[in-house]
Amino acid sequence: MKRLLYSIGLGLGTLCAQAQVKPFQQNDRVIFVGNSITEAGAYVSYVYLYYMTHFPGKRLVIMNGGIGGDKASDIYRRLDYDILAKKPNVLILTFGMNDTGYFEFNNSDSDKTAAERIEASRKNYVMIEDRLKKLPDIQKVLMSSPPYDETAKIGGAVFRGKHKAMLEVVKFQEAAAKQNGWPFADLFRPMTALNAQLQQKDSAFTLIGPDRVHPGNAGHLVMASLFLKNQGLSGVPVADVRIDAAGGKVKQEVNCSISNFSASTGKVSYNYLAASLPFPIDTVARTWGNDQKQADALKWIPFTDEFNREMLEVDGLQPGDYNLLIDGHAVGEWSAGAFSKGINLATVPETPQYKQATSIMQLNIRRAEVEARLRRYFWVQGNFFDKRNLRQQDNAAALDSIRKYAKNDGMLRYHEENYETAMYKELRAAWQQEIDTIIDLIYKLNKPVSHKIEIVKI
Repeated sequence: MKRLLYSIGLGLGTLCAQAQVKPFQQNDRVIFVGNSITEAGAYVSYVYLYYMTHFPGKRLVIMNGGIGGDKASDIYRRLDYDILAKKPNVLILTFGMNDTGYFEFNNSDSDKTAAERIEASRKNYVMIEDRLKKLPDIQKVLMSSPPYDETAKIGGAVFRGKHKAMLEVVKFQEAAAKQNGWPFADLFRPMTALNAQLQQKDSAFTLIGPDRVHPGNAGHLVMASLFLKNQGLSGVPVADVRIDAAGGKVKQEVNCSISNFSASTGKVSYNYLAASLPFPIDTVARTWGNDQKQADALKWIPFTDEFNREMLEVDGLQPGDYNLLIDGHAVGEWSAGAFSKGINLATVPETPQYKQATSIMQLNIRRAEVEARLRRYFWVQGNFFDKRNLRQQDNAAALDSIRKYAKNDGMLRYHEENYETAMYKELRAAWQQEIDTIIDLIYKLNKPVSHKIEIVKI
């Protein structure tokens, strides 16, 4: 399995050799713009959590700009009142899943219909592009959609040819990015390659999910890792400490500081202050209809090796087993040989730094939950009111219209209750204030603190 992970990692790295996306900077306001995959928000939250934990002193805002069902034409229509109104200085744009259609691929003229849809997507994208080119203060990034999985042997409807049509959208996105000098982040090809490789071992495997469209939490971690890799962040350690116990010295301290150090062949102790926190891994499936857990992705990609290494390597210990104590509490037991090879503390949930990071993860989940209420409000604006000249009127007539049409529209009925409260701008402002309060709290609580490390022979 480890060999498979590394071979996949090398393959993803090769496929991701695009123009690099600039890492986010202090005070950036970043927005990911897309369809339901973006609105679901997991990959956006994972990217944000990586920055919250790995760069705790680099405060920034990452916003969700997804609306379920969106095509390039829909994104263009809401660009000003939804996306640009949030005043981003970094905009990541993705589309393609809905642009290419679904049931049309079951028809005899599917090739003709697909070609028409691809061309319509391209023309609508050009309108977005023309609008964005007039905004030089915004960094623009094009990002491909994750793939449609038409190869998994899982039953259900399969739209043969959709994957090929989506690739054509990816190609014109990539060409447009190159022409404009904008970075391009490719999720489509690397995820397709990874999916195919894993399906060689299990034909029923799907990186996406049972509907072949929407990735679960594990698929979203793959998406986040590909984006972070495109930013050049692969291999940046949480911390890396290397000690020579026999020689009584610290050989290396990367992204951390060591003080009050003492060592012998039977015991090592020091104060340890890392500059980052580990990335906590969620073990709960949080996507409706998809039982993927974020932790599942660790079996598919080398996320830990690339983004989550808090290494402690100690050479020269006497043979035997040792307790690792942090602030006087035992967090694990390893042999001298294991310490010599290196212990990745980022994978040890009992460390205080991992527990601190977990609290950040939970707060980030709550932030995303509140933000989702605002996204559902904009879903109603984009998918219903915008087509009836009622956009953002939010009055009694608008509410009556919702109640009328929701009787025969399941998706509108799902959004109705949220809209009945979100229609009040004062409440939307309160939700945004709650989001801002959570972000303030995260950047207060995410600062690493000094810990007393002891490695004691049993």
